[in-house]
Amino acid sequence: MQLLGEVVRLQVQRSSLKVGEKPHRRYDPAPITAVARLSLDDGGVIGWDARGEWLVDVHHRDHPASKNAAGRNGISLGFTGHYAAMRRRFGEHVGDGSAGENILVRAEGLLTLDDLAAGVIIETLDGGLARLSNVLVAEPCVEFTRFCLRRPDDAPSDTDVTAGLDFLRRGLRGFYLTYQGEPVALQPGARVFLESSGAAPGLDSPAALCYR
Repeated sequence: MQLLGEVVRLQVQRSSLKVGEKPHRRYDPAPITAVARLSLDDGGVIGWDARGEWLVDVHHRDHPASKNAAGRNGISLGFTGHYAAMRRRFGEHVGDGSAGENILVRAEGLLTLDDLAAGVIIETLDGGLARLSNVLVAEPCVEFTRFCLRRPDDAPSDTDVTAGLDFLRRGLRGFYLTYQGEPVALQPGARVFLESSGAAPGLDSPAALCYR
């Protein structure tokens, strides 16, 4: 295993971040809620706040309005180095966690699908290790891109939006992973490791899923 970094933020999406009706649908980060602890199971993630109340992520299989895509996007992972790159491009309003990933890891630079393809291992609350696999690129959506560009809801998309979408692709927006096993809990400060590298799909492979 190779040490990648440590967890600096855990969060859930209580509901969809894309709101409104087309053609004026927009990205709203308000449902993103930071939690003190995160539970992983084979259906996705459940957050626990400081009072011990649980919050089911909208991508969990059992959420009443689940956006789980056949078990492929139950857990999402992002990196502080990616946010630094987004802020350089778009501005300071793109704060850490605003893309909605469940697990934010402090790691410098940019991580690609090739880097993560063999899997990610995270320390659990009880001192064990949880392996996350089946890594997919979280494809950016137009709504998040317009949020990054600070476009008014009624402004039409143009070449700037197209260029912004391209910039956010190839994993900059984050990654999806899955977990198989007994439920485990994570907390901030947990160390995150890269699994030993194996054969990795290329960045132009279909291993990507539109972020929901």
